[in-house]
Amino acid sequence: MNIKLRDPKEIMKLSRLGSFHQSKLSFLRSFLSEFKNWEFKRDLFNLNQNGYGEAVYSFKKNKRVYSLVCFANLLSDEERSDRVIATKWDAAFTLYDGIPSKFDIQRLKTEVPKQEIGRLSYKELALSRANKSVRVFNHVVDNLSKGIQPDLNLLSNVGYLYRTTAVYGSGKFGLADRFRIKDREEINGPFRLEMMLVYIVRQFTFDQVNHVAYYKNPKKAVKLDINICKNLGIGNSTGLGMAPFIVNHPTLLNNWIMSREIALQKIRQIKQVDEKDFNLFLECVTKSLTNITSWNTESIYQKTKIKSLLKNVRKFLNFIKNHFDFKTEYPFNEIYKWLDKETCDECTEYIVSIMMEPYDNITKPLISMMSSEEEKYFNIPTEKSVEQLRTIIEEKYSNILKIDFEKKENNQNFWFISKNKEEPRLADRYEEHGSELEQPLAIARDIKKLYKKLLTTKNSLSIAEFLSNNTEFRHVVRRAFILEKFPYSEIQDNTISKNTIPIDMLRLKLSFFGALKFDPRSDKWLRICMFQGAPLPNDLKNYDEQWVYKTSF
Repeated sequence: MNIKLRDPKEIMKLSRLGSFHQSKLSFLRSFLSEFKNWEFKRDLFNLNQNGYGEAVYSFKKNKRVYSLVCFANLLSDEERSDRVIATKWDAAFTLYDGIPSKFDIQRLKTEVPKQEIGRLSYKELALSRANKSVRVFNHVVDNLSKGIQPDLNLLSNVGYLYRTTAVYGSGKFGLADRFRIKDREEINGPFRLEMMLVYIVRQFTFDQVNHVAYYKNPKKAVKLDINICKNLGIGNSTGLGMAPFIVNHPTLLNNWIMSREIALQKIRQIKQVDEKDFNLFLECVTKSLTNITSWNTESIYQKTKIKSLLKNVRKFLNFIKNHFDFKTEYPFNEIYKWLDKETCDECTEYIVSIMMEPYDNITKPLISMMSSEEEKYFNIPTEKSVEQLRTIIEEKYSNILKIDFEKKENNQNFWFISKNKEEPRLADRYEEHGSELEQPLAIARDIKKLYKKLLTTKNSLSIAEFLSNNTEFRHVVRRAFILEKFPYSEIQDNTISKNTIPIDMLRLKLSFFGALKFDPRSDKWLRICMFQGAPLPNDLKNYDEQWVYKTSF
């Protein structure tokens, strides 16, 4: 059976993209799978009785070593802030290429806590900082020092001991440029080094809390229970600073979505499904109900989505158990068609993610396709004609061309860079000043403007000639030619509409990171927890790859 890839004009709408969930293609899961056979070691743990000092952890295989260098600092409550403009944090980290010498550690001790204003080198691959959840951290220390385990209800509500406030890589602030390491097989996937950093930071938080508890009461202190550790992750608050990424990296976005779509296509094309594979799929769906029912949020918007998701997943399970025979030909295709007809987008995409669980043979080859040499596609084919460009727009942006940007609500917002926070933000064009500083992120509007201009331009005119007199369209001309080759490279929606929900853009990216649950704090930022439920480093060799569906809280 020849099953086509899903139509980008449907899949690339924000409401659909904002319904994506983690899968075996997600970066943190592919990282764990790649590094499960590496030797993990704590090489240095030089903390004082209050938990301040430095530590080094490493992953090693053959002659390759990656080391996380950690610096924990005394920080007053008045100095603690998760805002991007903060200058001090409870801890700062860098991922080092190799084994750091004593000299390197001293150098990094001076520079890493400074973060953006520090002087880093090509030996440093990633940079991050994090703050304690003071209430949770102190609660755990107090209880462990008394010889008892902490309150599980408190831990389940928060989900972490520390939260990162930024993770940087790919050449920022002096870090190693991507070109230096891009050919290394073990990191042939987006954000793999960043995932490694966050994962090891998680282990550091457990070691630190145990250390502080011990020195608080050496005679009675106990260590944090291993099962509790497994169900704690690393927190993160993600705002609009992340949103433009998926607009500014079209070929990378395409490769992420394309990999997911190819996986779905191949699974739908399986004529006969093995019973063990189908049972694994069904087991994951069933056990995932625990994740849905334990999804904590105060957001009315998200609560409504969770309620709908839970209702639809239960409806699906009833269908599978009572009205479906997996021995039918092309069972996953039949399942997908039923989902598409009978359930909401969120449920459909949720089950699509779980369909991948039995099929390493499908997902693993796709992971290596999820990076992109973006600079290869920056050149505009200036020899092509205006007619050719207009045809591309008519074919690839047909939904966009239907938007009436003369209507106030379709032109309501604008993206800008905050002077104070130095990050992208969204503002109301009609109520706030600064629209003259608008960032080029309104792709739909600009495509529509370009198309109108092309309608009054001679068909045979070359793109070079056109752009020589219309330089303001260069960015969208480039995007149109990229979209011609990369069908999932463009959001098929209006990012400046009054009705746009920006967190849909955040959720898309975070689903590929591997975030399991989302806690919106508004329509512009949300909280997540990474690696919650994941195996600990010493358990990686024999871990259950379906751990995401089997967490305790």
